[in-house]
Amino acid sequence: MHEAEVDIIIPFHDVDMMAICWHGHYVKYFELARCALFDKIDYNYVQMRDSGYAWPVVDLRIRYPGPTTFNQKVTVKATIIEWENRLKINYELRDSQTAKRLTKGYTVQVAVDMSNQEMCFESPEVLYEKLGLRP
Repeated sequence: MHEAEVDIIIPFHDVDMMAICWHGHYVKYFELARCALFDKIDYNYVQMRDSGYAWPVVDLRIRYPGPTTFNQKVTVKATIIEWENRLKINYELRDSQTAKRLTKGYTVQVAVDMSNQEMCFESPEVLYEKLGLRP
């Protein structure tokens, strides 16, 4: 399984007047973990572009079992769970000290051939290579 983690301290500019993190910032935290994951498999956004594919997010889901607060240290884990026809990544955001799950979600990305702007109905070979699923 391919996964990566990033540690984040919730900054002041991400919280509301009650010191609770605004829900829209979780997309940014997921993106940080996703970028770390793509770096880990050696297929970051620049490499994606250079390989001829864009990978736009076409679906996003977030659930908020618990709040995060100002100055709280959290760990965001991104895990690739599907790759054949789309790239689906699960996320978990946990308190770094207690490991309590605070947020979970997923994103779905699809490959788009940049030469003709058409969506690919199968993931391109380069993704399989980067995931170590081809010899």
